[in-house]
Amino acid sequence: MISFFEAALAELSIHRIGNKAQDEFYVLSEKSIPIKDNMLSNLLQQYFLGPFAKVNEIYHFTHPNADLNLNEVYHFASKIFEDGTTFHENSKEMAKYLYDVSGHPKIKPGELYVAYFENVQIEGELHDAIGIFKSETKESFLKVYPEEGGFGLGYEEDAININKLDKGCLIFNTDKAEGFRVAVIDQTNKSAEAVYWKDEFLKLKIRNDNFNQTNSVLGVVKNFVTEKLDQEFDISKADKIDLLNKSMKYFKEKESFDLDEFSNEVIGNAEGIESFKNYKKSYEEEFDAPIADTFDISGAAVKKQTRAYKSVLKLDKNFHIYIHGDKELIEKGYDEDKSMNYYKVYFKEEE
Repeated sequence: MISFFEAALAELSIHRIGNKAQDEFYVLSEKSIPIKDNMLSNLLQQYFLGPFAKVNEIYHFTHPNADLNLNEVYHFASKIFEDGTTFHENSKEMAKYLYDVSGHPKIKPGELYVAYFENVQIEGELHDAIGIFKSETKESFLKVYPEEGGFGLGYEEDAININKLDKGCLIFNTDKAEGFRVAVIDQTNKSAEAVYWKDEFLKLKIRNDNFNQTNSVLGVVKNFVTEKLDQEFDISKADKIDLLNKSMKYFKEKESFDLDEFSNEVIGNAEGIESFKNYKKSYEEEFDAPIADTFDISGAAVKKQTRAYKSVLKLDKNFHIYIHGDKELIEKGYDEDKSMNYYKVYFKEEE
């Protein structure tokens, strides 16, 4: 969805952001950095852009008051796209705003990079893009170098691994009225205090396209089967796995999703269908994320969700049964003599 074969790094500004809650301050550079070394430019593009090659979700800027101009990053990005000579000044405004929202004591300090790229491809179109990146994690690296009689060994402390971008976003100069197209990465977003990057600094909302629709429905189906069904129906784990397998099969074989068709083919039970539709409606209301009853299925979203669909039946700590096909070939029973449950599995050949 995003590629960088024709991309060029046109301008770069670097600032340092401390943690406001720890009484650390920000440091703003006086001017942008000229990148004249081709190797350095290539390394920076690998560091900044490489992680976005696997990003499929596209967001757009938003604001609680529905006025996009009140979104600070949207406002500063718009100024840069309108007049490139304001790039560095607006990068400083972004840095000061990021500092203001870095109020949680566990937010790590680090360098903020604001970059202007030309000819970045998204969804088959070439656009200029503003990149905002933050490096928080530092590492030590060994350096081996030739010297008289052999080799010498040195090290570099507090260095940046260009294969590990902590936080970043790309703002594409298209769809301005809708809040631009924005791709985001947050590799260190593992706890509640870290959501400041996407939710407080950028204020993003996911775009409601086919990828998101497919991803959302598959997520709703998984949670419905694994968490909700037990509350309303007496259903075995094998039956749950069978429903998950049927759901994934539907999405892999069909080109488009139809709610009624899916419900009848996969769930096939009137009470279960009603429960699923109510569960979907509750999800839409809770997350303010409407899901259409019909849409084209995104293969990339199906591939992403396949990893989350487990078809393993775990029995104590002794056995794992992988169920990939006909549920009728596995039967559950209870042995009175041993006072234990059992499964009977039918097969023709042992491989």
